[in-house]
Amino acid sequence: MKLLRFFLYISFLFLFTGLSAQITESSLKLGEVLNKVSEYYVDTINEKELVDKMITDMLHDLDPHSYYIKKEDVVSVQEELDGGFEGIGVSFNMLNDTLFIINPMAGGPSEKVGILPGDRIIFVNKENIAGVKIKTIEIQKKLKGPKGTRVEVSILRKGEPELIDFVITRDKIPIYSLDASYMINETTGYIKIARFSNTTIPEFKEALKSLSQQGMQDLVLDLSGNAGGYLYAAITLADDFLDGRRLLLYTQGVNNPRRNYYSSDRGNFTEGKIVVLIDELSASASEIVAGALQDWDRAVIVGRRSFGKGLVQARFELKDGSELRLTIAKYYTPSGRLIQKSYENGYDEYSKDLLNRYYNGEYLSADSISFPDSLKYFTMVKKRVVYGGGGIMPDYFVSVDTSENSNYYRSLIRQGIMNQFILRYIDENRKDLEKNYTDFKSFKDNFIVNDDMLNALIAYAKEEGLEYKQEEFETSKDYIKLVFKAYVARDLWDSTEFYQIFNQKNNSLQKAVEILQDKDLYEAKLQSPVSSEK
Repeated sequence: MKLLRFFLYISFLFLFTGLSAQITESSLKLGEVLNKVSEYYVDTINEKELVDKMITDMLHDLDPHSYYIKKEDVVSVQEELDGGFEGIGVSFNMLNDTLFIINPMAGGPSEKVGILPGDRIIFVNKENIAGVKIKTIEIQKKLKGPKGTRVEVSILRKGEPELIDFVITRDKIPIYSLDASYMINETTGYIKIARFSNTTIPEFKEALKSLSQQGMQDLVLDLSGNAGGYLYAAITLADDFLDGRRLLLYTQGVNNPRRNYYSSDRGNFTEGKIVVLIDELSASASEIVAGALQDWDRAVIVGRRSFGKGLVQARFELKDGSELRLTIAKYYTPSGRLIQKSYENGYDEYSKDLLNRYYNGEYLSADSISFPDSLKYFTMVKKRVVYGGGGIMPDYFVSVDTSENSNYYRSLIRQGIMNQFILRYIDENRKDLEKNYTDFKSFKDNFIVNDDMLNALIAYAKEEGLEYKQEEFETSKDYIKLVFKAYVARDLWDSTEFYQIFNQKNNSLQKAVEILQDKDLYEAKLQSPVSSEK
């Protein structure tokens, strides 16, 4: 009877909110069916799971981005967008079924009590977590907790004969949305944003100020791989690059009238040249920023066609603590382009879109993409031709570089072998690394991944069951060395240093720098339609 009462409640809610009698009748019918299942079905059923599945399937059939969040998952889903969680403040990995501390977060609870990189957590609140194949999510649950609560950990530290006990008071731990910020050359700054969260704008403003103080005149804004996040963060970011009152975006839906979003006159970077990097994984908020700057001829967009997610989700809290994220409108760029790609052929076909792009050759050549005249739009200032129909097409296309890719390299990454080996390498060599490379510049200039390191990696991979294939290894050797060095840099410093190494083979970034350094090329890109160049 619980199911019937649940749907009766929904039906009355529909009546009092003025929804149609047809919908109310349908909900009663659904409740009646579920009630019969509950009372007469041959086997025992879990009513909660049945309702959860029904809601999930219903939303799944509406559009690809409406979804249901179970009560127990709400907190973890929200943490990333809120930009923080409450816990002990460490980044860690699992090495030989033991929690291995990569870094205690600066100023966080663990650093304050003396936790060090390379420490291994053996006990949490006197419960053994080492060597028992405990899942990472279970460990996270043990370490996270409300601010002000305490957790006891026992640490195994290299060189110490006995375990060291610590009592850590949990606190608010920030999750940063900005992955990297540094000067590429004397006049060009680089900022990479991983997601649009509550912390994006203050992080960006701080980075912009720092780079400006270092002499930045032009900026590369890297939104590649950025799947989106909060709308207000995207609007505020785009506002920073435009002067005066300009339309940045509008949203519209059947039950939601058009709403316009405008820039202000408070932009902090309205004069310098800008290149925005996007790729097939740039979505939603990333596309809002790229689309607005492209439509106002304010930035050159470099990379590959973005994902094409232009649906607005509203957050509805349900009575039991679960949540509904329901699509209520669609995003349109200032020129009127719909960002959302088609989903009329159903979810399964929609989910194959990126794979279909690959098979159609879109990652290798922009010429594989054709747009009908019905999708033609014009930019707001220079009246360049741009196209709608899903995603943002870059002004300068950069193909995926497959020249150094191989199955062997992909296996090293996908199976976690590279990461695990480097954790072990740093664990065994940390003192020498910190002694020999007292700052990042000395590391960047002098650290070399030599044959001994590569041979040790190959041997470790064999131990982990990955067969050595010399031809494939030679194909990827230089790239493996680069990734190796970048991983070590991230462990010794942070993600900014990681990207300063890793970006040395980022073709989109190299093209961005070339465009910024050639004023005529930059201006030419803002005078012509979207490019099909490689």
